[in-house]
Amino acid sequence: MIAQGSVPRVTNPLGVLSLDELRCRTSMKWRRFGADVLPLWVAEMDVPLADAVVRAVDHAIAIGDTGYSEGTAYAEAFSDFARERWGWQIDVDASANVPDVMGGIVEILKLVTRRGDAVVVNSPVYTPFYRVSEQMERRVIEAPLNAEHRIDPQTLDEAFAAATAGGRSAAFLLCSPHNPTGTVHSREELATVVEHAQRHGVRVLADEIHAPIVAAGSEHVPYLTLPGSERAFCLLSASKAWNLAGLKAALAVAGEEAAVELSSMPEGARHGPSHVGVIAHVAALRGGRRWLDSLLLGLDANSRLLGDLLAEHLPAVRYRRPQGTYLAWLDCRALELGDDPAAVFLERGRVALSSGPRFGTGGGGHVRLNLATSPDILRDAVGRMASALR
Repeated sequence: MIAQGSVPRVTNPLGVLSLDELRCRTSMKWRRFGADVLPLWVAEMDVPLADAVVRAVDHAIAIGDTGYSEGTAYAEAFSDFARERWGWQIDVDASANVPDVMGGIVEILKLVTRRGDAVVVNSPVYTPFYRVSEQMERRVIEAPLNAEHRIDPQTLDEAFAAATAGGRSAAFLLCSPHNPTGTVHSREELATVVEHAQRHGVRVLADEIHAPIVAAGSEHVPYLTLPGSERAFCLLSASKAWNLAGLKAALAVAGEEAAVELSSMPEGARHGPSHVGVIAHVAALRGGRRWLDSLLLGLDANSRLLGDLLAEHLPAVRYRRPQGTYLAWLDCRALELGDDPAAVFLERGRVALSSGPRFGTGGGGHVRLNLATSPDILRDAVGRMASALR
């Protein structure tokens, strides 16, 4: 493995685009609210794409390579990236391309659970975990994180026991790194998850979409590298780290004892990835590593800057610098703005943040702020948030 930032850096992609340039975009982030609102909510980054991605997509369009996706190029590229960054050799034969991470989770939940079974989550957690589970008629059982945003072993054990009561099948959606708190689970914490999952017969689905975005001093541990994880699944994508959400592609990987189940995934579920998306993701994983390293440096600077800005303008807001992701989880309860401070910051400050209560138990009084923007926009946003209290 090589250390992040050990290769020659390129220009910080977070400092390239102006607000006027960003407002030319037509994606969700820039169209949900009016032009007077600073959008720091949904997980889109304010960056130009890595040159390797632009070249690959331009070439595909130029030659008309826009058909159906086929082959294992994506899995092979991810395996090389994972080996270099995390020391993990992905079993390409035990993988499947899927349209996106949540689409892959849906298909795997169909394989390992039935209607009425339980899905355990570590709240507060990524909101689609709730929505998708409920739409599939699965019961959601929360195992809330502790006050330090870490997995609590006893709470998890109790949730697993409740989920499997009466001999029911159950799944655990592990968000690793964790969204929205930015926690990077330690090897010891994940080993505890393995232990409890084995004892209760719970199937683990690890959402590792944010895995490439881990700050210096923290280490992402792929769940499938742990002894005892052979019946688990992992979902990966380059979409978050290289800002490719609109170019759909993701990878589902099975542990050794789950490979047969993954191979039984319906053929139609594998046809969803965009061929151009796969081309873009492969280019990012193979040719966009220097770009990623520079992004990580920029995110580190922004997370420090946010701490300084909050200390100066909103000292009552509690903030732990995220170990992973580009998302900041802000505890605004001392401001006494009610259960949903995001509504106040939007109405009075014209800053769009993600609403804490939507992330489940533990989200009340919190907001999620997207750090993947320019320092100037971050300064403006915190200033607006402070003005909303006057």
